[in-house]
Amino acid sequence: MLLAGDIGGTKTVLALYDANTDLRTPLHKQRFPSADYSSLKDIIREFLDATKPDAIEAAAFGLAGPVVNGAAQLTNLSWYESETDIQKTFTIPKVALLNDLVSIANAVPILTDAETITLNAGKRIAQTSIAVIAPGTGLGEAYLTWDGSRYRPYPSEGGHADFSPSNADELGLLNFLYQQYEHVSTERVCSGMGIPNIYDYLKSRNFAPEPDWLTAELANAEDRTPIISAAAGKCALAERTMEMFVSILGAEAGDLALTFLATGGLYLGGGIPPRIIDRLQSDTFLKPFFSKGRFEGLMRDIPIEVINQPEAALLGAARAGQLLLNT
Repeated sequence: MLLAGDIGGTKTVLALYDANTDLRTPLHKQRFPSADYSSLKDIIREFLDATKPDAIEAAAFGLAGPVVNGAAQLTNLSWYESETDIQKTFTIPKVALLNDLVSIANAVPILTDAETITLNAGKRIAQTSIAVIAPGTGLGEAYLTWDGSRYRPYPSEGGHADFSPSNADELGLLNFLYQQYEHVSTERVCSGMGIPNIYDYLKSRNFAPEPDWLTAELANAEDRTPIISAAAGKCALAERTMEMFVSILGAEAGDLALTFLATGGLYLGGGIPPRIIDRLQSDTFLKPFFSKGRFEGLMRDIPIEVINQPEAALLGAARAGQLLLNT
């Protein structure tokens, strides 16, 4: 019996599996509002009390935050969790905590063709590095390398590295954000939280007028990102915002692929890419991905895939638990 979880600031999903069956069909699965609980252990306890499984042999949890020495302080929750604490509390012999992007990366080698959308077929080289970038609320990054028998995923906090402009518009955006933030990371412009920053910059430059209907919608919004995204195509200001976002994402994805020499492929995860496939299939994304000077030929050979499996993080956590059983 295997327990796996996808732990985020908004929701936590736990699932039980027979480790010898298809990991896409858990025996039990339940979603919990994370903010209603004081710890992951409280959620696990409630889930196990309801499902009453046989003895669990391994558990793996992907969570939003860096994992150091088997412990993690979650980025958007007050929870502090450790592998040893969960082991002792629930008498589970093997427990692994994973960064959420490591969970997604774990799923990449077992994704089916139906669970990905190809942006660039490229020329995949087997058993070479793979890179993963995931714009959602924030910007996650990870990579995988071949160890001689299988792919192993590794974490990265590259989304918090310095934003590097690729053109004059992006340089103006960087200077605009320097007035608000001491450090302007790529996440500030290449994520759900970054889209309003791009919008505010373009509005400050009087790129185009803001329609009254959009002003009213934005004034009452807790999260402006979906409103700006939905307004693209109806409002020049929102349309240019999304164009800049996609171009920045293309450049950052290309930088990541180049950094890890990802001739095994670049995968886009997170909540945003599946919703903007048409934009990602255009030169707005692909041109800055490929445009790496003398290495443009190499970049054009890198396969680019969008992960179209909404529970990739849970699938990857389950896969990690399955591998844990065999160690």
